[in-house]
Amino acid sequence: MDTQTYTAFNGHRLLTHGELIKVALKVKHKLKVDPHSCVLIFSDLTGIQMDLDLRGTDKEIEQRLKIFVADKNTTSVQGRGRPKLGVVAREISLLPRHWEWLASQSTGASATIRRLIEDARKKTSGRETIRQAQERTYKFMTAIGGNLPGYEEALRALYAKDEKRFHKQLSEWPKHIKDHVLKLSAAAFDNE
Repeated sequence: MDTQTYTAFNGHRLLTHGELIKVALKVKHKLKVDPHSCVLIFSDLTGIQMDLDLRGTDKEIEQRLKIFVADKNTTSVQGRGRPKLGVVAREISLLPRHWEWLASQSTGASATIRRLIEDARKKTSGRETIRQAQERTYKFMTAIGGNLPGYEEALRALYAKDEKRFHKQLSEWPKHIKDHVLKLSAAAFDNE
């Protein structure tokens, strides 16, 4: 999940998918036409159900939702570091023994810390990707499919990384829900 997208369901049917503002406005207009609709909005990155304030004009809603949307036109932060490269100076706290060890390295402290972080990311990225996929799938499934057939067994299969059993448990689920669960969970079944 590289970009932050959102998905809205009207009951068990997919209503819309895309950037948050687009999804919110579509939901607003759906509720205006059919105020008794049961619409749920989910973050595709986290699987968390979103509760949005859809009152007011489209412009007012867009303004309120800007806090959730990264501004693509934002220029680098002024200050120390290398802002043009996206480097932002921040403070970290280390024990004296950590500073001593950093001082003994052939590269500078910043370069050494960056290298250590990249090494750690490489070692854990596969496991972390799987964990994140499991978590977002669990959150989505619980919010929208907790009463669907095979729900508990599907969760067991998800965490056991048993893809075949997972698919089997979802076989009777509504198509749009099942398709979204499979999309959210895809990385959970990748090999570490």
